[in-house]
Amino acid sequence: MASSEDTGDNTTTMTATAKKEALGWMEWLRGWFYLAYEMLFQRIMASHLQNPMPLPPLNDLTCIITGSTSGIGRETARQMAESGAHVVMAVRNTKVAHELIRKWQDEWSGKGLPLNIEVMELDLLSLASVVRFSEAWNARSGPLHVLINNAGIFSIGEPQKFSKDGYEEHMQVNHLAPALLSVLLLPSLIRGSPSRIVNVNSIMHQVGFVDPEDMNVVSGKRKFTSLVGYSSSKLAQVMFSSVLHKKLPAEAGVSVICVSPGIVQTNVARDLPSIVQAGYRLIPYFIFSAEEGSRSSLFAASDPQIPEYCEMLKADEWPVCAFISQDCRPTNPSEEAHNVETASKVWEKTLQMVGLPLDAVEKLIEGEDVKCKYEAHDD
Repeated sequence: MASSEDTGDNTTTMTATAKKEALGWMEWLRGWFYLAYEMLFQRIMASHLQNPMPLPPLNDLTCIITGSTSGIGRETARQMAESGAHVVMAVRNTKVAHELIRKWQDEWSGKGLPLNIEVMELDLLSLASVVRFSEAWNARSGPLHVLINNAGIFSIGEPQKFSKDGYEEHMQVNHLAPALLSVLLLPSLIRGSPSRIVNVNSIMHQVGFVDPEDMNVVSGKRKFTSLVGYSSSKLAQVMFSSVLHKKLPAEAGVSVICVSPGIVQTNVARDLPSIVQAGYRLIPYFIFSAEEGSRSSLFAASDPQIPEYCEMLKADEWPVCAFISQDCRPTNPSEEAHNVETASKVWEKTLQMVGLPLDAVEKLIEGEDVKCKYEAHDD
C-alpha cells in the first residue's frame, strides 16, 4: 500500500504532467524563429549541394515511395530510377503514375537500360488499403531496401475533416498510415537489410504539440486549425520514429530517419490564400523547387554513412531518431520531440489507433505473424 508521501508525490507528478496542454511560449517562439530562419537562409545553408543531387549507382536497391506522382515524391522517384533503383510508386492515382512512367521512359530513351519502375495502389486515407498494400508486397517474399514515406497533406485554411476510419485527416495521412505501413513492411525491410525507413517530415514540427489522449484534436482543449493538424501530425511522426528506431535491434539492420525537405514550392501552394501565393511568386529565391526539396530524401535513402550514424545514436541512447535537415546535414528535432514520456504514449496510442498489438514490432522481428484489425475491412 502506498504511503501518503508516495501518494502526494504521485499526485504532484500527475498534476505536472497534466498541466502541459500546449507548447510553452518560449518553445512556441523558438519554433517560429526556426521556421523564419529556414525560410530566409535555407538556400544559403544548402549552397554546397548540387542540383540535381548526384547519386551513386542504385542498381541493387528496391525502393517504395508513397505520394510519388507530384512534388518531392515525383522527383525522388524519377532520380532514384535513373540511378538504377527498382522504384515502386505507391499512389492513390495509378493512372497518373503510369502516364508519368511513359513520359520518363521516353525522356530516358537512349541513355541506358529502361527505367525499372512499377505502380501499386495505396490510399493513405484508408488503413485497410495500407494493410492490403503491405500484404501484397510481403507476399512477394523479396527484399525491400528503402521505404520513403513521402506522401502528406496540408489542407491550409480548411475545416477539420475525418477519414473513413474516423481519424483527423492530417494525422492519418501524415502519421498513422505511414506508421502502419512501416511496421507491416518490417519483414521485407529485414529481408533487405541493411535497409532504411525515410520519413519526409517538416520544419513545421517545431511548432507542433501532441496530446496522446486527443490525437484527433476533438476534446476542445485546443482549437483545431489546419496548422495545428499539420504540425501535430509531423511531431507525432518524429516521436513514433524515435521509438521505432530504439526498438529495432542492430541485427535487424533497419535504420529509421526523418528528413526536412525545407520550404518547398509544391502542390500545397494551390491551397494557400491568394495573398500568400503572391508572396510565393515574389520570393522565388527563398523557396526550394521540388527537385531541390528532394535532396534530403535522396541523401537519406542513398548515403552509405546513414546506417552507421543511426547506430551511433542508438549506442549513445539518444532520445530521438536521426533527423536530416534540408541541407543534408544531421540536425536536432524540436525540444518537444525529445519528450520521451510523451513519445512512448504516442507510440502506444498510434498502435492502438491503427489496430496493431503493442508487441507488433517485437513479433515481426522474431518472424511471427501479426494481425491488424483493418485486414478484414473493405473500403
